[in-house]
Amino acid sequence: MRYLILLLTTLLFSTTLFSQTLDPIKWEASVEKETEDTYVLYFKATLDKGWHLYSQKEAEGDEIAPTPTGFTFDNTPQTYTLVGETNEPNGIEKYDNIFEMEVKYFENKAVFSQKIKLVDKNVKQVNAEVFFSVCDDERCLAPETVRFNVNLDGKTIENKGNLDSITVKDQEKSKALHIDVKGWDIFPSEDAEEKSYFTIFILGFLGGLIALLTPCVFPMIPLTVSFFTKGNKDRKKGVFNAILYAFFIFIIYILLSLPFHLLDSLDPEILNNISTNVTLNIVFFIIFIVFAISFFGYFEITLPASWSNRLDSKANSIGGVIGIFFMALTLALVSFSCTGPILGSLLGGSLSSDGGAMQLSFGMGGFGLALALPFGLFALFPNWLNSLPKSGGWLNTVKVVLGFIELALAFKFLSNADLVEHWGILKREIFIGIWIIIGTGMVLYLFGKIRFPHDSPVQKLSAARKALGVLTLAFVVYLIPGLTNTVYANLKLLSGFPPPLFYSIYEKEAHGPLGLNAYTDFEEGLKAAKVQNKPIMLDFTGWACVNCRKMEEQVWSHPEIMDILKNEYILISLYVDDRKELSEKEQFKYLKPEGRVKDITTIGDKWATFQTLNFKNNSQPYYVLLDTNINLLNHTAAYTPDANEYLKWLKAGLKKIKK
Repeated sequence: MRYLILLLTTLLFSTTLFSQTLDPIKWEASVEKETEDTYVLYFKATLDKGWHLYSQKEAEGDEIAPTPTGFTFDNTPQTYTLVGETNEPNGIEKYDNIFEMEVKYFENKAVFSQKIKLVDKNVKQVNAEVFFSVCDDERCLAPETVRFNVNLDGKTIENKGNLDSITVKDQEKSKALHIDVKGWDIFPSEDAEEKSYFTIFILGFLGGLIALLTPCVFPMIPLTVSFFTKGNKDRKKGVFNAILYAFFIFIIYILLSLPFHLLDSLDPEILNNISTNVTLNIVFFIIFIVFAISFFGYFEITLPASWSNRLDSKANSIGGVIGIFFMALTLALVSFSCTGPILGSLLGGSLSSDGGAMQLSFGMGGFGLALALPFGLFALFPNWLNSLPKSGGWLNTVKVVLGFIELALAFKFLSNADLVEHWGILKREIFIGIWIIIGTGMVLYLFGKIRFPHDSPVQKLSAARKALGVLTLAFVVYLIPGLTNTVYANLKLLSGFPPPLFYSIYEKEAHGPLGLNAYTDFEEGLKAAKVQNKPIMLDFTGWACVNCRKMEEQVWSHPEIMDILKNEYILISLYVDDRKELSEKEQFKYLKPEGRVKDITTIGDKWATFQTLNFKNNSQPYYVLLDTNINLLNHTAAYTPDANEYLKWLKAGLKKIKK
């Protein structure tokens, strides 16, 4: 379910020249005197909503990792010493499936502190710099360095660099970065489209519809509706009470999510850690296995009978509106053996993704509405009760099918724990193989080849059972390419649910994204484009860019897109966070428009400046289609999770150049 829930947090947007140079973080420095020779330096980062700054601790793992925040000081043995390390706030620790590691970051505000002890009492100023990168849910900005002159008398200023240090050589190299992109007037800006929580509400509603078809809920519909409509002398009052009963069912499931909002407000990390905590994921794995076995009919999961009996007696004794509320609560408890596993899936899926508490409320609301609607509708239209199918063996079939689904979901939580600890027991292909086995078992069950304890002998397969069996078989066949080391192994429909593509039993090529031939220098790529007479797909990316990896794995891997990138375009991937140093003769100082001097010392410095200078954009991923004369072939694009839209974007560029 999580891969569907994650659709809610996806933003679909394009970017252009005029509005995308982002500056979501502001730094301030201050100083506090403790003793005659001891001071504490404070560096405060204020971030715009939705953006986060990474910890100083470098994440352990592969080269694809977040850019850590780093502080450096101009201390020498003769001037002052650093007392301990630079302190940082607690922040948020979370496992990231793309980086395949634990990451720690800060939101809204972060204050770092460094204590110093003077050796030379005449020192009046401390020079410091911070190296950092910030990200939001859609993009990461290229790493930057901010310098400070911290005066120990309390006055601090940002050091923008020495303008007098800019040489003719620096000016020439800065000018060489400018490529005079043409065609901005042809491609107007396109606004972002943001999805709402409506999707999770619909998913919860579908879960509620499934719960209606279980043996614990379905037989209750005619019994409860008849109780209200026939057991009440006043027909209108009976209908009103039935609708009120349905309303209370809806409210009860909303109320079940409220404690998670309280937890979220007390400590936002609690809900985030559900997806990263190994113990919790293993507990979810065990619970889902138990749910599956229960659905298979080997035992029943029920809440204590005394709870439902007590509520039932209160409903009968109190009567009125309060009594109807207790009746609705009794239904929620009595039906738990069937609804519990479905709600567990909703809980696990919602809380293992961002915005969990709010997502859970929308999901619970949809679930409760689906359960409540039949009671209200059948009270208004009692003749519809005659059209309901009779209870029978088909209800148990629904329950067993849900058991197979719960079994498959269980391994998602075990996979989360495996990814965190790097056990390597559930590599992508092994995970998919387990799903194939579970799916095959479900196919055999639906076609009557295997039975469970509460199943009656199958005399004749119903049309619905055959259809579901064929669909399940088709899904199993769809999974099979996921076992291979080919471009078809991506399984786009399940993107984000199995382990990442690079968490594989196969060795992966590292020459370019997905093994594509990618140039990492613009001039070299431009020369190749001219020789081969092909357009350019310029890819501004980063080793620490989460959504760059998502685009490569989930969108670029689309067969037709792969074919176009491989054969129709020259791919130039420029990594704006590459820390490899340029040769000494290639390094230079760049004067920014706002007056800062930026030292271009690394490959990342060069390409980040190149992007900002030519495209007035500093976020990644960022894609540009150009011809060899540096004309735009389409509007620029950013994170675009819809492969079909991205494919149309690429094709439009090809169509433009053919004209």
